[in-house]
Amino acid sequence: MLLPKTDMITDNILGFIKKENMLSPGDTVVCGLSGGADSVCLLLTMKQLSKHLGISVEALHVNHCLRGEESDRDEAFCRKLCADNDIPFRAFSCNVRAYAAEHSLSDEEAARKLRYGIFTDNSAGKLLATAHNADDNLETMILNLTRGSALKGICGIPPVRGNIIRPLLCVSRAEIEAFLAERGQDFVTDSTNLSDDYTRNKIRHRIVPLLKEINPSVIATSVRSAAALRDENALIEAQTDAAEADCLRDNALTGLAGYDKVIRKRCIARLLTRNSLPYSSDRLDTTDSIAVNSGKLNISGDVYFVSDGNSAGLQKIPDIPQNEDISAELRIGTNSIFPGKELHCEIVLCDNLKKNEVVNNSLTSLYLDYDKIIGRAFIRNRRFGDRIKLCGRDFTSSVKKLINEKIPAEERPFLHFIEDDEGTVYAEKIGIADRVRPDGNSRRLLKLTVRNYN
Repeated sequence: MLLPKTDMITDNILGFIKKENMLSPGDTVVCGLSGGADSVCLLLTMKQLSKHLGISVEALHVNHCLRGEESDRDEAFCRKLCADNDIPFRAFSCNVRAYAAEHSLSDEEAARKLRYGIFTDNSAGKLLATAHNADDNLETMILNLTRGSALKGICGIPPVRGNIIRPLLCVSRAEIEAFLAERGQDFVTDSTNLSDDYTRNKIRHRIVPLLKEINPSVIATSVRSAAALRDENALIEAQTDAAEADCLRDNALTGLAGYDKVIRKRCIARLLTRNSLPYSSDRLDTTDSIAVNSGKLNISGDVYFVSDGNSAGLQKIPDIPQNEDISAELRIGTNSIFPGKELHCEIVLCDNLKKNEVVNNSLTSLYLDYDKIIGRAFIRNRRFGDRIKLCGRDFTSSVKKLINEKIPAEERPFLHFIEDDEGTVYAEKIGIADRVRPDGNSRRLLKLTVRNYN
C-alpha cells in the first residue's frame, strides 16, 4: 500500500528498508540525531513508519562541544523535537579537541570515533540508524575512487553493516529538504559544513556540482550504480565465503591457489583484517603472488606472511638482535633455540659409505661423522666472523658471504650453527665442515634435521 502523495519520500524509504531487509517487527531503532536536515528527516520518517513496521524509535544526540553556543543550540533543538513527537531522547557530550590532541587525530576523525563509540555503547541489542543519504554515498564513492579503492570501496556506504542501518541512502539531499519544507519542519545547520576545510566538503561543494552540470540526474543514477555494484560485490563475497570455508584453518589458507585471483586476494585481505594487520592494493598483489608461488613477506613487526605454494598463512618470527649470543650444549634429540623451529639430532649407525653418500643428498637432512666431532658440541646462532671449510673445498669461506648469496635477509638471524672445540662443523642451509665429512671408516653418523613450525 502506497503512502499519500505528499509522503512519496517515505514510501521510497519503506521500499528500500524492505529490499535491504533492514528491520523486523519488534526491533528498536536508535536514530542518530544531530539536528541537521538529514537526521531530522530520518527521525520523522522512522516515527511515521513505526506502526507500519512494528518497531520502536528512540533518538541519540552527541554534543561534540566544538562550536560553543552553536553546539548547545543543536542539543536543545533535538531535545525539543523529540519531546514534541513523543520520542525517547538521550544526549551525550564529549571533548573532541582533547581526544584529537591525545591521539594525534584531526577534529573530524576524532569526532567520528567518539560519536560511533557512544553510538555503539548505547545501541546494544538494538539497531542504530544513521542519516547518510544518496548524496553522501556519491561523495563516498568519489572519495574512495580517488584514493584508489577496489570494488568494495566504490560500492559506497553499505545500507546494513552489523547493527547499523542507513534507510536514507535511496533519497537525495534535495528530496530530504523538500520533505521537511512540505511539513514546515525546521532544522539546524552546522556551520562547519559550509566550508571547504574537509576533503569531503570539497567534493560536496566543488566536484558534485560539476557532475550535475554533466548529468543533472547524477544522484539518481549513482543510487542505481551503487545498487548494481553491491549486487556484484555480494556475489564475490559469497564466493569468498565458500573459499574460506574450504581453505581456512586457524591462520593458514591451504589450497588457495586453486581459486581465481580476485577470490584469493579477498581471502588474504580477510586474514590480515582478522589479525588487525595493515594492507594495501600493492601488498595484496605481493601476498597473492607469494601464496601461489611460495615465499615470505614481512607484514608488520615480527609477523610474516609465509607460503610454501600450498599452505599460506601468518607466522611470528621475533627479531633477535645480532649482538645477542644464543648457545646451548648440543643434545641427541630435539634442540630448540629459536621460536618456531627446531634442530633434531639422531645417531645413525652406518657401515657403508655408498649409503652415506645417498642420504647426504637429502633436501631435509644432513649427515656428519659423529666420531670426528672434537670435544663438546654446542648449538648456537650466527656470530660475527664465522668461517667454515666446506666439504670438497681446500679453502675456508666467510659464512657472511655464503649467507648473503643464498639466504633471504629475514631468515639469517635464525640459522642453526654447531661448533666443537675446533670450530664450526655445521651451518644450516650452508653445509658441513670438510673435517667431519663421512668416509669409508665412518661408523656413527649424526643426522641433522631442521623442522619449521607456523
